[in-house]
Amino acid sequence: MGPAIDLMDDTFVVADRAELATFFRDPAVARAWWPGLTLTVAQDRGLEGVRWTVAGELTGSTEIWLERWGDGVLVHWFLRADPLSTPSPRETRRLTRRYTVAYKERIHELKDRLEHGRPAGVPRLPPAR
Repeated sequence: MGPAIDLMDDTFVVADRAELATFFRDPAVARAWWPGLTLTVAQDRGLEGVRWTVAGELTGSTEIWLERWGDGVLVHWFLRADPLSTPSPRETRRLTRRYTVAYKERIHELKDRLEHGRPAGVPRLPPAR
């Protein structure tokens, strides 16, 4: 049987892959994006992202995989983890929704900041000053 929480998301961000790799490598980002979890780098994959082991409220693994795509990056996120105790199905759904919504809010805030008003279909704009 797999982990109680098995999430995956893909979000396209029109940004430089090196900029995203640097962003996600920052331990402060992991603390801010996943409060209640302690992430320990299991594998720094350079431009391709980071894999972490997860401890705290959940135990397992999480990963950000950065795939170059067109003039941007597909940011793939995976979270495979179990709560410390055995939750009810309702509690598992609540935790799954909480982590999903929190991630989507953060990745879209980052996307908005990095794309800084770029209209859809327009090539990447120079960095905001």
